[in-house]
Amino acid sequence: MPQNPVQLKRSLSLPVITFYGLGTIVGAGIYVLIGKVAGLAGDKLAFAFVVAGIIAAFSALSYAEMASRFPRSAGEALYVEKAFGSARLARLVGWLVVLTGIVSAATIANGFTGYLALFLTMPAPLAITLLVLLLGGIAAWGIKQSALVVVAVTLAEIGGLLYVTSAGIGAPEARPIGVALALPLSGEIIGISLGAFLAFFAFIGFEDMVNLVEEVKNPRRVLPIAILLAITIAVLLYISVALVALYALPAEALAASDAPLAAIVEAAGYSAGPIAFVSLIAVVNGALVQIIMASRVIYGMARQGIAYARLGQVAEVTQTPLLATGLVTATVLGFALWLPLTTLAQLTSFIVLLVFALVNIGLVLIKRRGQGLDSAETEPPQFEVPMWVPVIGALLCAALLVFRLMF
Repeated sequence: MPQNPVQLKRSLSLPVITFYGLGTIVGAGIYVLIGKVAGLAGDKLAFAFVVAGIIAAFSALSYAEMASRFPRSAGEALYVEKAFGSARLARLVGWLVVLTGIVSAATIANGFTGYLALFLTMPAPLAITLLVLLLGGIAAWGIKQSALVVVAVTLAEIGGLLYVTSAGIGAPEARPIGVALALPLSGEIIGISLGAFLAFFAFIGFEDMVNLVEEVKNPRRVLPIAILLAITIAVLLYISVALVALYALPAEALAASDAPLAAIVEAAGYSAGPIAFVSLIAVVNGALVQIIMASRVIYGMARQGIAYARLGQVAEVTQTPLLATGLVTATVLGFALWLPLTTLAQLTSFIVLLVFALVNIGLVLIKRRGQGLDSAETEPPQFEVPMWVPVIGALLCAALLVFRLMF
């Protein structure tokens, strides 16, 4: 562990970390994926989001207990090391998490140019470069400043979803809501499951919250509450939007649209301009959150001795890991300029489901051993779940992975 007297600053309260997490979850996912999920699940779009939300919720409960047991950065890498006693496995999991953050941020940044073109003409490489450097600067500036930016954008994202919901209810060609609420037939199960696998991408993000644990006030109590609040609000928002989407437009029309939320608003007779703008800043928010998350994972791994030690150093002025943030920013920029945009959402879902399964299994092992405290800690966890929670969480993640491999 690097000998660095400067520590991360504990400045995040319950409301701030909750909205930070909610912004991480909402991000760009629901704004760009709902049409693609509709293409798989059809009229059972809402059921696909319900299934994905249930799978994510079990893992969120396990993460909440892990954060209360081990309130230190490095998140999944730390949990896996504590559970399995393997530094190699912890290092692998840590870098997988970093990779998903970097690739996600790069892809989001690349997608930024499509939204920007609706408002401003600029060469794509220049737009990507300016965006990534700006976000890297914000991430390096300070966690409180970064989190406040994320919170502000999150409020706009939530407002955008509420606007879509309100507008969609007034669509002139609305269909009976009973079509979307009717129990699925046996022939619709595969479509719902495939849709849930893709929709799962829109729920990931709560796991990023645990990597800010050393910057949260009273983390043993606050972080579990924030995780559960964030995932609950996201589930309710997503299901509401999915139901309104099918109320306003047929699933085929949603699937055919490159901007499905804008299509819902236009179907109701409103201008798509406001929701297009919110979609733009949602993309920016998603990239910023991923840069912060990846830099904190690297920082935590360095402090645990499973990454280059200097990456764990914290700048005295900003109280942020500048070297780790700079490395992530540079890598994101490189990927954003040259990475082909293909099956990112599904690739990310594969990796995250695998990591979630390991964390759930890890919690089972820790609870069976009765391990409650890190040797460096003096307080017991303030949030615990029954043993069946991580067991079901691991089984659900594994089942969705196997199902997707089969179909």
